[in-house]
Amino acid sequence: MMTTYWTRVDSPVGPLLLTAAPTGELTSLSVPGQKGGRTPADDWRRDPGPFREAERQLTAYFAGGLKEFRLAVSAVGTPFREKVWAALDDVPYGATVSYGEIAARIGAPRAAVRAVGGAIGANPLLIVRPCHRVIGADGSLTGYAGGLERKVRLLTHEGVLRP
Repeated sequence: MMTTYWTRVDSPVGPLLLTAAPTGELTSLSVPGQKGGRTPADDWRRDPGPFREAERQLTAYFAGGLKEFRLAVSAVGTPFREKVWAALDDVPYGATVSYGEIAARIGAPRAAVRAVGGAIGANPLLIVRPCHRVIGADGSLTGYAGGLERKVRLLTHEGVLRP
């Protein structure tokens, strides 16, 4: 059985729970109350060591000095989910896209928008893999696993929304 490492990092959107594999790859970033979020298990090992670079980059992001995360990540999902998650990585800081645009980017039919939404909602790497940048086709701020208030705060931080 593989050891899961974890730590908590304070942020302007609340405490962040980070997990990593023994290889040091970030496996999740979640927030309290997150739909599908993680909580430390008894057999996990609390160790801030593997997270130094992630913490440095998150601090720089929230300070306004980092626009793109460059972290080793390992998020396992179905091939469809992994395609959707990879498409999220291409949505730049300060921009938004619709669920339909993500579907088009991965070559999925328009009818797959609901499945794309499900994959985005299952993203285990909030903030780092920017699912907060996906909005409704009409510009509405649709759901966010970390809570709509956090989505608003992240989009305001990135200059998409005005304070």
